Amino acid sequence: MEQKETILSPVGRTGGGSYLPHRKNTSLCESVVFPTPSKVVIPLSQHIGAPCTPTVKKDDKVYVGTLIGDSDAPVSAPVHSSVSGTVEKIEDILLPNGKTSPAVFIDSDGEMTPDPNLKPIKIKNKNDLIKAARDCGLVGLGGAGFPTHIKLKLKDETRIDTLIINGAECEPYITADERCCLEDFDDILEGVYLIKEMLNIDKVIIAIENNKESAIEKLYAVASDKRDADDTVKVMRLTTKYPQGAEKVLIYSALKRKIPLGKLPSDVGCIVLNVSSIAALYKYIRTGMPLVSRRVTVDGGAVLNPCNLIIPLGTKISEVLDYCGRTEDGPSRLLLGGPMMGTAIPNDDFVITKTNNALLSLTEDEVPAPTACIHCGRCASHCPMRLNPSAIEQALNIGNTHKIKKLYADYCMECGSCAFNCPARRPLAQVMRMAKNELRRNK
Repeated sequence: MEQKETILSPVGRTGGGSYLPHRKNTSLCESVVFPTPSKVVIPLSQHIGAPCTPTVKKDDKVYVGTLIGDSDAPVSAPVHSSVSGTVEKIEDILLPNGKTSPAVFIDSDGEMTPDPNLKPIKIKNKNDLIKAARDCGLVGLGGAGFPTHIKLKLKDETRIDTLIINGAECEPYITADERCCLEDFDDILEGVYLIKEMLNIDKVIIAIENNKESAIEKLYAVASDKRDADDTVKVMRLTTKYPQGAEKVLIYSALKRKIPLGKLPSDVGCIVLNVSSIAALYKYIRTGMPLVSRRVTVDGGAVLNPCNLIIPLGTKISEVLDYCGRTEDGPSRLLLGGPMMGTAIPNDDFVITKTNNALLSLTEDEVPAPTACIHCGRCASHCPMRLNPSAIEQALNIGNTHKIKKLYADYCMECGSCAFNCPARRPLAQVMRMAKNELRRNK
């Protein structure tokens, strides 16, 4: 490839982190559309913020893209049907985070008929773009689940000079974003320039780790597009080191700006959007089809045929694992998401939601048992936020909330570097999550 412009290198370097085994077994696996399920169970809470209220009732006919849940709350995102069929019932279900949510049970007719009211969206200004992000039901597809329209809806006095496109995908196994770069390139291209124009952003940095050469080549074409006459759209090749994709780390790598505790990226003049979120938003603008499916990497030692699947939201995990094939001895642990920040689930009765970019079925060899802490300090030395997880664990065990706060546990971004580098295999990522919850309860 003949290059006519420079690919950027990071300007900031964070401490800590880890060089993980990549295990990107599915990076060459083209995404396959999952067969239409006979039934979907779609939770009305698939995002950070208020859950939606059902807009359908039992026996209603729905289509792919029909609105089935919405909310007047400022922080929320509407939910749409992922299949065509009939509403069987609306009932509370258990979510992987331990909370309950109302869910719409839909019996599929097998036709996958699009809602006849769907049509392309015209974007003329910033407000049109923000409305499109909300109507799409779009949330952060990197796993956080923060409603995208909230990120785009800025206060008038807030000046954003940089849009950072997050294509780092730094966790082992997961290749969903990489496949998005290769398969949904046109939507990424158009989405980047549309957002830049509508929000009047000075520059765009497309950040991606250097172990994804094919994706880098594709994204380079975005930066060298003829619309970038002033050369303000750049690709940044990141060092392959976890957790490069974490928002705070990414902003420091790209701009050498630190986000203070309790602040947002917009407070330091930037917006961070996942590359899959960009593609999903422009697909909605282009077709009118909201977010009703997810590209999911299915992998792990207990999976016979690792692959990337495009799965209707609400599909049961048991059906996905049956489709990919299971080993005879079964999994030791099931994870929604990656091995570092994913959520462990007790069984395969849960469903695929907007925030699931991976489903891992791991063997016993991939999940070592913890032993007693040996006080080596590796958890602290590898923490990108310079925290001391071992000391926080001790404070949590004796219920010393004051000490937990004094150790800045609430600054943890739950990346899991502490747990990965612990020779005793202590569950420090879960410990940090529990410590933050303890601070919230005692606030």
